[in-house]
Amino acid sequence: MSDRFFVDTNILVYAHDRSAGAKHDRAQLLLQRLWDSGEGVLSTEVLQELCVSLRRKVKHPLPPDEIRQLVLDYSTWEIVTNTPASIIQALDIEKRYKISFWDALVLQAAESSGASVLYSEDLAVNQRYGAIKVVNPLIGQGNSD
Repeated sequence: MSDRFFVDTNILVYAHDRSAGAKHDRAQLLLQRLWDSGEGVLSTEVLQELCVSLRRKVKHPLPPDEIRQLVLDYSTWEIVTNTPASIIQALDIEKRYKISFWDALVLQAAESSGASVLYSEDLAVNQRYGAIKVVNPLIGQGNSD
């Protein structure tokens, strides 16, 4: 089993959106565990989506300087960089599993990092996509197989 856990954008957003109630608390607990263990993985896509979401999609948008600091902080994690090859692979994943391209790109990044778990609220809970298992940490089901 891998010692890497990929985190989707929605989990990061909940962790920084204080108006998200219990989801905020659960997301923060997960991220704290990943900070402590050093096992968290993100992608350039996730960081980009985080910036947009925290500025435009949350009830209380964060100021640009605070978002900039968050990106700098998360840059200490393992970051998967999207390449033309990763986009082609994501297109194949999209077709194979009949999911959105953006979800496929997240799965591709998780797979390329060697993660065994993708923490996300967007994909089916406990669904396996090849070697990746989707876990929704916001519903308290645990963190891995």
